[in-house]
Amino acid sequence: NVKDIMLPSEEHAIEMFPMDFEEFLWAMGDEMLMPYIRMQFDKRLPMEAFHRRAMDYFRQYLIVGGLPQAVAKYVETRDFEKVDEVKRDILALYRNDIHKYADNQETKVAAIFEEIPGQLQKHEKKFVLSALQSEARMRDYSQAFFWLSDAKIINCCYNSTEPSIGLKLNEERTTLKCYMGDTGLLISHAFDERGIVSADLYRKLMFDKLEVNEGMLVENIVAQMLRAAGHKLYFFSNSSRTSADDRMEIDFLIAKPVTTSRHNISPIEVKSGQRYTLNSLRKCIAKYSSQLSTPYVLHDKDVKTEDGIVYLPLYMTPLL
Repeated sequence: NVKDIMLPSEEHAIEMFPMDFEEFLWAMGDEMLMPYIRMQFDKRLPMEAFHRRAMDYFRQYLIVGGLPQAVAKYVETRDFEKVDEVKRDILALYRNDIHKYADNQETKVAAIFEEIPGQLQKHEKKFVLSALQSEARMRDYSQAFFWLSDAKIINCCYNSTEPSIGLKLNEERTTLKCYMGDTGLLISHAFDERGIVSADLYRKLMFDKLEVNEGMLVENIVAQMLRAAGHKLYFFSNSSRTSADDRMEIDFLIAKPVTTSRHNISPIEVKSGQRYTLNSLRKCIAKYSSQLSTPYVLHDKDVKTEDGIVYLPLYMTPLL
């Protein structure tokens, strides 16, 4: 909260995010794995023997999140329940701060904050305002979303009406997905029924046995990793009633760092679980081929390239 505080003009502000996957590995005492992941990513070669180890770390990162206090507690205890207590304290702080600092927007900000897990659990993850109030309009809530985003509590992902250069120009601000800024916090926020997330739940998450809500957590952590890597978040959704070929939903769009006359945007599909289809991605490639750069699928298996689509393990997201 820097209202009414004069910042010296020489000051250089940097944007801080939760710790990224590489920083998490450093905290865990592993400084060798990420350089190897980067090398395999650059060559588009599979990780092979190291894939399981990297996925194991990635699942721990998904559960613990990247908030330094939570990571420090995990490094010290390796106990998910103790980490959960830290995360609950942070969630309580967030709630208090909302009531203290959200300039006349407390009710709206708090309503959005409490609704995030419910909205992400749906198959269609777009934030439906009517869940907050039957007549709710984006113009009434945009300030509250901005407050949460500015406080780094959430990551907003806006719909771009076309996967072409200048995603911001095509942004449709009334349709958005609202991810938690930290996925570890999302887990404690979402599974709040008994006040503390049970060890059983964490075991299931760790060994990929959680059938429900896996997709929401995986998509949330991809959003978190893309933000930490410097991307603004956009998705592409076309719910055409007239043409089945135009109907598609792409999880994320990212732009190449250097703009060229064509092929600037990479569509990204995030997949959790073993079986999945890529209908939307294939339709998108067919329709927008001249505008698209490499299409990616992020999943929990190893690197491969097939039909012009690059499949990457989830832990390679920060390298995109």
